[in-house]
Amino acid sequence: MNNVMYHIVYGFVYTLSLLPLRALYCISDMLYPIVRFIIRYRREVVEKNLIMAFPDMTRKERKEIERKFYHCFCDYFFETIKLLSISEKKLAKHLEYIGGELFDETFERGQNVALMFGHYCNWEWTATIGMCSKKRNEVMFGAIYHKLRSKIADRLFIKIRKAHGATPVKKSRILRYLMRIKQENRRALFAYISDQSPKWQNIHLWIKFLNNDTPVFTGGERIMRKFNDSVFYLDMKRPKRGKYVFTIQPMFINAKETEEFEITREYFRRLEVNINEHPEFYLWSHNRWKRTKEEYDKRMANKN
Repeated sequence: MNNVMYHIVYGFVYTLSLLPLRALYCISDMLYPIVRFIIRYRREVVEKNLIMAFPDMTRKERKEIERKFYHCFCDYFFETIKLLSISEKKLAKHLEYIGGELFDETFERGQNVALMFGHYCNWEWTATIGMCSKKRNEVMFGAIYHKLRSKIADRLFIKIRKAHGATPVKKSRILRYLMRIKQENRRALFAYISDQSPKWQNIHLWIKFLNNDTPVFTGGERIMRKFNDSVFYLDMKRPKRGKYVFTIQPMFINAKETEEFEITREYFRRLEVNINEHPEFYLWSHNRWKRTKEEYDKRMANKN
């Protein structure tokens, strides 16, 4: 039954993706009030997050960010499904990569690339990252992902990420995957979205992020240091609707030479700069601060 439902959903979504972006944006505009005011998709979480992140803002200012966020969130959905059918020639009209030559220089040095970014702008469009490399036919472009609860949605997003050359790899399998690549002496780029909230047992570091004590994942950094990747940050801009500019910024040439947590701290520093510039592009519907430092300290005290 799941297989039948998947093909039905995929057929509908693919057909929808054939519409031009301007038509999809019209549908997005119609969907926006339904998502925000009728379904009220995670409204309480969004409101709470904005208060916590921007305590000095007025309620009016936060409401304006919220309004823009829901518009961008609806756009994100339709832009993402558009990847199923859009050609690279047409995609190039909507997406500009700056600094792609840095990847090729890294591959020529015999290093792999670790590319870090957040749930900002349209992170799914980063599955097209191979477009900016002249070595795209020689190099593996991997997208680390966390399996979705819905099997249908999971299969659909894997299909979307594969549409332009990315290779989705489950988070639980990444170490084995990288070991095999190293043994085969192959070059690869792996994308890390590292701003999710870790479970209690996976918390090893707290940082100040958007005015709050925030638990963060450090597993990505440990992997980068283990394999001595060259680490980059993907700065994302959306100058206008239907246009993205992705700038590749060097962070650390040799990950193994960094101090513990240095990569993670620098990543969140850069992400915070992006968010403060245009907060509406961040994923405020994620319950980012559901785990507090106070509760963590209590758990650790009881454990000891």
